[in-house]
Amino acid sequence: MTISATIRAEDPDRGKNYTPIPLRWIGPLRICGNAVEGEVRVPLATYESPLWPAVGRGARVSRHTEAGIRATVVDERMTRSVLVEGEDAARCLEAASALQNRLGELQSVTRSTSRYAELLAVRHEICGPLLFLRFEFATGDASGHNMVTLAADAVLSHILSTISGIRYGSISANYCSDKKATAINGILGRGKNVTAEILIPRAVVVRQLRTTAAQVAHLNTHKNLIGTLLAGGIRSANAHYANMLLAFYLATGQDAANIVEGSQGVTYAADRDGDLYFSCTLPNVIVGTTGNGKNLEGTDDVLRNLGCRDGRPVGGNARRLAALAAGTVLCGELSLLAAQTNPGELMKAHTSIERTKGEHRAP
Repeated sequence: MTISATIRAEDPDRGKNYTPIPLRWIGPLRICGNAVEGEVRVPLATYESPLWPAVGRGARVSRHTEAGIRATVVDERMTRSVLVEGEDAARCLEAASALQNRLGELQSVTRSTSRYAELLAVRHEICGPLLFLRFEFATGDASGHNMVTLAADAVLSHILSTISGIRYGSISANYCSDKKATAINGILGRGKNVTAEILIPRAVVVRQLRTTAAQVAHLNTHKNLIGTLLAGGIRSANAHYANMLLAFYLATGQDAANIVEGSQGVTYAADRDGDLYFSCTLPNVIVGTTGNGKNLEGTDDVLRNLGCRDGRPVGGNARRLAALAAGTVLCGELSLLAAQTNPGELMKAHTSIERTKGEHRAP
């Protein structure tokens, strides 16, 4: 069952709404883990109408398993990098070394900028006379873009005033790395690092997905792993994480540009005596339940329906949202890979859903 809604973009010239972005509620998907528990419908805002039944099939599969999808929030930290300059690499190393034992001091500076920002770590990279500092913060229930920039600005000012021999370079240094697919984000994570996994009985694989565990595992190795390697993918091996993430981000009021790093991730599939173990690991799920855009009427309603307005400890609502995002990605990834094990199935689905006599159907 799906429930439809519409997101509209505002025309700045005429001051009224005119461009619809179709939204549907899919599921429910059965999900458990350290941030969410139960059966939850999820919203997807997209023009790619086949995405709804694809995620819906994955959600249906989750309800035919004993535990459903297990989503584990492994880590969370939002990053901002800054650039300082010295006369040479030796001076940059001296400055970096001076910072090693000053985390507590920098944490105090961070707390002066926000009730929720907490400095977790400082990493550095030296390139000639350039010192790149990567600050990692906890940001509560906010995705934290502005929060970490404000904190980084204060920390940078403090560093420049207390460590000699270095000077200001930039408040943003691309070592974060914001809205870019980079190795450092894939390795260290940016936002929520979440793994969603499911164990699907053989009978369900055959009946619901019309394939076998061996076929899915074989395709995942050849397509997602080897294909992405040959293409030069960066810390990533998946079929289409970006499709589900963008639709989920738009529906829940997130910064849609974060699908750039969010689309990084690894799909794992294994044949376990005919049962299918399937997982999606996403190191860069950047979501929040408070902050810019989250109190708009439509967004607020969506977050309430998802149970992300409840009175949890700080950060709990954002972790729930991240777990639901990862579970949604798994549903769509599973369905697509299953379809691609059968010749013609993918194109037949797109043709029947999106086109009638050569023209796009209305959603």
